Amino acid sequence: LHLSAVKLAELHSDLKLQEKDELSWKKLKAEGLDEDGEKEAKLRRNLNVIMTKYGMNGKKDSQLVDTNYIKDGTESDTLDDPRLEKLWSKAKTSGKFSDEELDKLWREFKHHKEKIREYNILLETVSRTEDIHKNVINPSEENLVKEEILHNKHRELKEKLRSINQGFERLRKVSHQGYDTTSEFEEPRVIDLWDMAKSANFTEKELESFREELKHFEAKIEKHHHYQKQLEISHQKLKHIEGTGDKDHLNRNKEKYAMLEEKTKELGYKVKKHLQDLSSRISQGLQHNEL
Repeated sequence: LHLSAVKLAELHSDLKLQEKDELSWKKLKAEGLDEDGEKEAKLRRNLNVIMTKYGMNGKKDSQLVDTNYIKDGTESDTLDDPRLEKLWSKAKTSGKFSDEELDKLWREFKHHKEKIREYNILLETVSRTEDIHKNVINPSEENLVKEEILHNKHRELKEKLRSINQGFERLRKVSHQGYDTTSEFEEPRVIDLWDMAKSANFTEKELESFREELKHFEAKIEKHHHYQKQLEISHQKLKHIEGTGDKDHLNRNKEKYAMLEEKTKELGYKVKKHLQDLSSRISQGLQHNEL
């Protein structure tokens, strides 16, 4: 796959979480708790997202360009959207951002690109399901269940589209005005969750509790970013030492690299699991609003 050390660690975390979800689903299925197949369909969509994200779906143009802002800067990847490219170009030349802020803003742009990718995969899935449903001649109880699945998918599409629109407005505002020093959160995933939480059916007390949890979540993400940086630096150092022929030095650095790789994988899994749990809680609150 020609992935960097950081991307390989991320792939490991994504697959570990996918495996956990599939094991949970198998238990539910054995107990007869996924009769409509919605959870199985969601697992397939998630796997499709992973395969597309890491270039494992057989499409030559689907893999993200291997990049790391420490090693390559931010110029070696594309955003696949003229509006995003224009905003990014404006931000880079505005003089309103330090190098550190540009790194942070780039992560926001990449996060937005991933949200669009996930939305398009879900949209394609819904379109295929609708085509199959339209070709059914005789209505039945099974078809009523499928209509409910479609309804749930359309609601998920609506939530994702709302998140994309909110995210683009934020990118537009930040790109033009710079970062607000009084902003409560900095990590794009946390900002997304907080914006959605404020729209959900939470009481004041629940919202305040959620805010505190998001602060802990953001700290966890920052720690993960730190280990990602250290892993990439260690990887580059290891490649350099391999060319010197110093075996003792090489072995010591291999041990350090292995430790950093394992810690990065572990933190990556914890971050993704926590994100999944927080997103699920917000989704339930948004669904309650619709009811």
